[in-house]
Amino acid sequence: MKNILVINAHPDKESLCAELASTYQNGAESTGAQCKLVHLIDLKFDPILRHGYRQETPLEADLVDVQQDLFAADHLVLVYPNWWGTYPALLKGFIDRVFLPGFAFKIKEKSIFWDKLLSDKTARLMVTMDTPAWYYSLIYKQPGHRSMKKGILEFSGIKPVKITSFSPVKSATPQQRTKWLAKANKLGLHQN
Repeated sequence: MKNILVINAHPDKESLCAELASTYQNGAESTGAQCKLVHLIDLKFDPILRHGYRQETPLEADLVDVQQDLFAADHLVLVYPNWWGTYPALLKGFIDRVFLPGFAFKIKEKSIFWDKLLSDKTARLMVTMDTPAWYYSLIYKQPGHRSMKKGILEFSGIKPVKITSFSPVKSATPQQRTKWLAKANKLGLHQN
């Protein structure tokens, strides 16, 4: 039985992202998978890594819990809006505070290489955006997708990382939103 952690990183719990995350969870749970949904906005933590890596910043209880959930998960699903080409500050602060040396990766002394400590996991990104997907890909070169996939998740060993974009949100009809929710449910059913 698969253990899945779904993280909704939209600060508004009445957003399309929240609906997509919940729908994915329902689909996964209907197959017998264990699936926990976390809304980052509900967690109590300082999103600023105040001393960088120079000095350890103690983790708040909510971050300790999420680290344990992430460590136990087989599959991670991150649901968030694309803002300014990447992701909300809330998600960036969460990554800075949770994906730490000794948890997500370990730098090797006198080497340019590192150990990937989360290499037994896979991930799915579900990203909403107002920019049409073709424009985000051809013109912007997908900075948020590349950063999250290559610079964070694969850097930590999480692989493969699959991406599903839902766009453009601002002009979506109710029928289009219904199709997107059906797609999220299907992704949950297949747990990928």
